[in-house]
Amino acid sequence: MSLLVVGLSHRTAPVGVLERAALTGEVPTRLLHDAAATATVGEAALLNTCNRIELYADVDKFHAGVAELSLLLAHHSGVDLEELTSHLYVHYEDRAVHHLFSVACGLDSMVVGEGQILGQLRDALAKAQEEHTAGRGLNELFQQALRVGKRAHSETGIDKAGQSLVTFGLEQVAAGAGEIAGKRALVVGAGSMSSLAAATLVRAGVTDLLIANRTPARAERLVEILGPGAARTLDLAKVPEALADVDLVISCTGAAGVVIRAEDVAAAVAARTSGEPLALLDLAMPRDVDHAVHELPGALLVDLESLSHAHAASPGAGDVDQVTRIVADEVAAFGAAQRAARIAPTVVALRSMASDVVAAELGRLDSRLPDLDERSRAEITQTVRRVVDKLLHAPTVRVKQLAAEPGGASYADALRELFDLDPAAVHAVSGTPVGGPQPSGGGAR
Repeated sequence: MSLLVVGLSHRTAPVGVLERAALTGEVPTRLLHDAAATATVGEAALLNTCNRIELYADVDKFHAGVAELSLLLAHHSGVDLEELTSHLYVHYEDRAVHHLFSVACGLDSMVVGEGQILGQLRDALAKAQEEHTAGRGLNELFQQALRVGKRAHSETGIDKAGQSLVTFGLEQVAAGAGEIAGKRALVVGAGSMSSLAAATLVRAGVTDLLIANRTPARAERLVEILGPGAARTLDLAKVPEALADVDLVISCTGAAGVVIRAEDVAAAVAARTSGEPLALLDLAMPRDVDHAVHELPGALLVDLESLSHAHAASPGAGDVDQVTRIVADEVAAFGAAQRAARIAPTVVALRSMASDVVAAELGRLDSRLPDLDERSRAEITQTVRRVVDKLLHAPTVRVKQLAAEPGGASYADALRELFDLDPAAVHAVSGTPVGGPQPSGGGAR
């Protein structure tokens, strides 16, 4: 497997670019299928969150793969290729694995160590499986990434630093608008992030919680999950007038445009009598709340852009170094296992060829010595096979060990050349071309 990652995230692109590049509706599915259908791609998966868009692909040519995936990202996001390219990052083979494992551990998240990314990775794999764009290679890779992420959270204190965006966002709200307990709140949306926000607000002690969603049934379902008396639904069309009656709004929908307008917030602020600011936490990408709300007196808007600035100024996570070592160890182990797996078909083909040679020679022996008794024939057969096994044992064990090291694929090539193995025999064992996909040159940048 030659893994290629092409993507952009909060680390490489400003929020404005991420907002314009956001993939909504059926666009992610179309992008996934188009990526898998390109000539250089064998498998594809898409990680699409509010902070990142990443295409993972098994490719047979590095440069062609980068060009095709970059073009697809530009086409489906609607951002001009020239502008998008300056914000893209590319990782290849071991560096691509390292990136995915780091993402799974929360090391690459806006809020370092946050655990939501594991669910997002699981969803990305499930989507690729559902759309039949992920095969054995990406399945194994993503499953291992999930295991690495779980290991990091169980063996280190990264969770202490790893708040969710919701928790971190509410901390920023509390810093500017007072404690969450006792506030009246409105959650707009009923997806996974909104559900987490609603549950967090209930635990924080809000006195009245409203849930509004484009699909009323989903809002009603969320209210049921939260428990009796914890929340009630609100018609989405009544959100503007409800703004005056709440203290905090959290919005995270998949809408393509603004959901909460500046003029509606201004009217709500003017109608408030408490004297406290109306706080709005916008976790959507693209944004749900009009950016102009930042300029309104009496309103406090916390969005992904302000969260990014706030986290950049906060202390680093205490156990990041330990998680970084876990990632490095897991990447090395995964790479060694992958390289060893690549040589296995060659070893199997070699032993198969040796078995065929033994069978042929024993057949010749039978024709030359037809009167050989069964006991002698069995003893000769066992002796010949034992000799061949002993001759092959040391080199095959050693070549597996060497193949697990970086550059180990060359040992498989040497084995095929030395024993003149039929490429078709190796292909029959592995199901992939001899030597696997080859990069056209270059490396990760």
